[in-house]
Amino acid sequence: MDLKDLFTVAHFIKTRCKHGLKAGATKEKNYVFFEVDIRDSKTRLQLCFLDKVEPSATIGEIKNLVYKNDPRLYPSRQALKLHPEGKALNDDDVLENLPVGTTATIFFEDLGPQFGWVMVFLAECLGPLFTYLLFYLRLPNIYEPQHDYTRSTFTVVRLACVCHTLHYFRMLVETIFIHRFSHGTMPLHSIMLICLYYWGFAAWQAYYINHPLYTVPYKLQTWSNKHIFLQLCEIGSFSINLVLNRIKCNGSRPGEIPYPTKNPFTWPFFFVSCPNYTYEAGVWLSFAVMTQCVPVALFAFLGFIQMSIWARQKHKMYIETFEDYPDLRTAIIPLFM
Repeated sequence: MDLKDLFTVAHFIKTRCKHGLKAGATKEKNYVFFEVDIRDSKTRLQLCFLDKVEPSATIGEIKNLVYKNDPRLYPSRQALKLHPEGKALNDDDVLENLPVGTTATIFFEDLGPQFGWVMVFLAECLGPLFTYLLFYLRLPNIYEPQHDYTRSTFTVVRLACVCHTLHYFRMLVETIFIHRFSHGTMPLHSIMLICLYYWGFAAWQAYYINHPLYTVPYKLQTWSNKHIFLQLCEIGSFSINLVLNRIKCNGSRPGEIPYPTKNPFTWPFFFVSCPNYTYEAGVWLSFAVMTQCVPVALFAFLGFIQMSIWARQKHKMYIETFEDYPDLRTAIIPLFM
């Protein structure tokens, strides 16, 4: 390579570098940041002003910026809206895709103290477990004084206490060791309402089942439903939750279709999408027939309605997520719903 060729190469490199710098400068110059004005949804007062926010920033990332500005407002406590009375934005919503300008006003709502799902489930299970035992042991000021610290002589009453205790003990074990929870949270006031529902029903059921004037059901009725409760529904529910624990998940959505295993208690997966709810409904139906108690029957009925709603939602999600989802499956009751 002679001297002339060297000058030509040097000129080429110089020209490319010059154009590259210009292009980079132009790109930097035309890059637009967003300014986000966070205001209280009630008072309309400014809480903070976020400068130079990336257009691709999500609402979840904006919540983290608000949290850095005020450590008391952790992300799960925040609800961000485009209008003070509007619907809360999803954490996955991207700022530049929202109907706002480069100077965006977003309204903040404080959702109050939040608790994780593990705490919610523990509160749901521990309350009924100990509440029922208070009535079973007939502590003072529940029944007549002569019945304080006594126990019923009926076998069905003792059997009901064993079944009720084992059910909530199983749920505690599954909550701690088996269930996988999302990072979602629940506000304190919602937890209090849930506890009032579960604890209140447990007390109502226990009051009648352990009452000194309790009417004993037929022996066949008691023992047949005891087997359904313990040897079918409880074992079946535990088996289903073990299968669900091994399913891959993408966040809160399943990453694969759950299928039955060699364990026969998992075979309801052939027919329903949520056999855990099917077994749970069977638990309370058999317990209601076994104890012949109206509060238990009402609890079973209300629980079935709620679980049917959850099962339909999950069944719909499975169909939308997987194109090859089995057509034979229904939500909660085989071949029906």
